[in-house]
Amino acid sequence: MSRLNLDDFTDLIERPDGGVRRDAEARRERQIVPPGALGRLDELGEWLAAAQSTVPVRPVERPRVILFAGDHGIAELGVSARPAGSAERLVRDVLEGASPVAVLARRLEVPVRIVDMALDCAPDAFPEEVVRHRVRRGSGRIDIEDALTLDEAEAALRTGIAIADEEADSGTDLVVLGDISVGGTTAAAVLVAALCGTDASVVTGRGGLAIDDLTWMRKCAAIRDALRRARPVLGDQLQLLATVGGADLAAMTGFLLQCAVRKLPVILDGVVAGACALVGQRVAFRAPDWWLAGHDSGEPGQAKALDRMALEPLLDQGVKVGEGLGALLALPLVRAAAALAAELPEREPQEKPGDEPE
Repeated sequence: MSRLNLDDFTDLIERPDGGVRRDAEARRERQIVPPGALGRLDELGEWLAAAQSTVPVRPVERPRVILFAGDHGIAELGVSARPAGSAERLVRDVLEGASPVAVLARRLEVPVRIVDMALDCAPDAFPEEVVRHRVRRGSGRIDIEDALTLDEAEAALRTGIAIADEEADSGTDLVVLGDISVGGTTAAAVLVAALCGTDASVVTGRGGLAIDDLTWMRKCAAIRDALRRARPVLGDQLQLLATVGGADLAAMTGFLLQCAVRKLPVILDGVVAGACALVGQRVAFRAPDWWLAGHDSGEPGQAKALDRMALEPLLDQGVKVGEGLGALLALPLVRAAAALAAELPEREPQEKPGDEPE
């Protein structure tokens, strides 16, 4: 198998249709509600029209939640409120409909797809459609060793690309992207700090299940040590993901890039999705034009990544649970914007000055 050339994405990814966006803006100016009165809903409707390359915008009818799952060896240092290797329980809760994202997805009638990339459990613990893409059992402890081999990183990235193609080919018209991981926010923080040139303390957050001050200090030290290993490979994004990322993060990066190639809009969830998007931006600068930031998770690493990509979160509800929930909460907002852009009537044409009825 030939080595994947990430530079190809720069040529493959185009921006959403600027001409269609201008047409959507012109249509908005003709509608009965004054332009600007709907706030960000106007911008969302126009963005979606450009992404779909059609005016009026089509409703979002076939969204899907995609969750990439994995355990991270760095969790062995006690950087998370959850024990190392326990992402299996989180995945099971989603599959059994007992997690917040499963409850909301059921209510919104949005299917959820889980992709096991590196869970630390037996491969027969879950159905074949969940585990068939697994690259390895757990990712390496990134403060002292690589998360993946280069071949594993490429395999994970190719998996993400393939899943994006599957979703686009099956008719999915918008993706809500999240992760299920233990230790994932630590790896994500390392990527953000490395790509933004910041210190560990700037990006160290407290995770979905909040950690105490002592755990935060351990997490900060782990990020600092991993950063030393990340900086020498900053020029090679695949090597960066192998060194300090993980199989789930590499797959998410490939997925995001290929969604941009296939013109499939994505709502990003928290800091893990944000970190992968930041790697994707480094690969192809036009790619973030296809992504929305669903919400502000409160993680400093997410804020840093979104600022670098000029993405403004749609919601700020203090949701920290992860697993795609915050991004899924933003889906009704996107659907509302599409409905208003498409269905609000236009004003009657005004009579020209000086025209008098006979």
